[in-house]
Amino acid sequence: MKKNKGQILWKKAKNLIPGGGQLLSKRSEIFLPELWPSYYKKAKGCEIWDLEGNHFFDFAGMGISSCTLGYSDDYVDNSVKKAISNGSMGTLNSYEEVDLAEKLISIHPWADMARFTRSGGEACSVAIRIARAASGKDKVAFCGYHGWHDWYISTNLSKDNNLDGQLLPGLEPNGIPRALVDSTIPFYYNDFDSFEKAIAGNEDQIGVIMLEPSKATGPKEGFLEHIRKTADRIGAVLIFDEVTSGFHNNYGGIHLTFGVNPDMAVFAKALGNGYPIASIIGKRNVMDAAQTTFISSTTWTERVGFVAALATLDKMEKENVQEKLLKYGNMLRSGWTNLAQKNGLKIKITGIISIPNFSFLYDNSLAIQTLFTQEMLDRGFLARTGTAVTYAYTEEIINDYLANVDEVFKIISKALKNNSVESLLKGPIKHSTFQRLTGNQE
Repeated sequence: MKKNKGQILWKKAKNLIPGGGQLLSKRSEIFLPELWPSYYKKAKGCEIWDLEGNHFFDFAGMGISSCTLGYSDDYVDNSVKKAISNGSMGTLNSYEEVDLAEKLISIHPWADMARFTRSGGEACSVAIRIARAASGKDKVAFCGYHGWHDWYISTNLSKDNNLDGQLLPGLEPNGIPRALVDSTIPFYYNDFDSFEKAIAGNEDQIGVIMLEPSKATGPKEGFLEHIRKTADRIGAVLIFDEVTSGFHNNYGGIHLTFGVNPDMAVFAKALGNGYPIASIIGKRNVMDAAQTTFISSTTWTERVGFVAALATLDKMEKENVQEKLLKYGNMLRSGWTNLAQKNGLKIKITGIISIPNFSFLYDNSLAIQTLFTQEMLDRGFLARTGTAVTYAYTEEIINDYLANVDEVFKIISKALKNNSVESLLKGPIKHSTFQRLTGNQE
């Protein structure tokens, strides 16, 4: 593919915006350095057009797993347009925030109250603030990735690699107050011993336990139950971070499928089908503590996010969206498995069904991933080793995608035999990014 306008603009952006953009997960270097289109002109369904009008099917994450219904969904967009025409901001409150709180609580009967923000990391930080206020204790035991805020990144103050297994290596806690050292204690998913070690000797200081209820695989038998019992025993607030997992595998939080309820849960991404909205729901005795501290923002009262979320949830419920997400997710998982076996490639599949990933089990996996993305791009697909399934896919589109994966797997297999993977690359090898305890570099 010839040099594109997106790369020219990306180079300009890096002189104007630190890092080039607002989100690490959208940086060109983590997909296909010097070749990735980087910017879009139009997006609809599961299709996207770059600045030069080139057309692609998106199998690279669908807006970082946010557009579960598809890009520019007509039902959601029309609801938003109507809301905007009636004024998206006012001195009075938008009634839709009450409707959304009621809707989320009806989906999660264990919860009594809700608060709202505009992003997942922001909502996690708010949840931590409320939970600390409710428990009266400062320390947080956590597992996984929960955003960029001080409370989380402070984990690397005591040891600069504490987050290596939770996020990605090399995160510097620059700008984080030293006073926050040892205020967070990491543990590992499905690792009972790791959790017990985190809790031991800190029972009187840990006021919050936060984790994603499902990660690369589901929870081991008794793992979530054990954490629930421990939180009750030590008087800690249990928070499930469902920013990524919520409303993908099922209508609501994925924790509903495991039968373990938290004290609080956080949602974002799929909740608004790409529109900025995040929620914190929880039990009344915990959520009431929000009134004992200061949590407030003008833009959290803006109407569009609430309207988008209500429309998204309405469509998900009426059309049983999650059933199709699971169907398509299983199609991708089985397709990757069969094609890898056919072409003699070693891969490992991880992730929840509707956000599936695969990794190449080779020492030069980053180079192989780069080659995969490069070759799929040439065939009209934005692709990495994993995606977030969207309702906008069809069986025909998935089968076309898998047919092209077959072609690319053949190329990779031959290159591995000839030790020529890097020689086939048209640009630099991609950078690694969030690990999220999936066992790969995605």
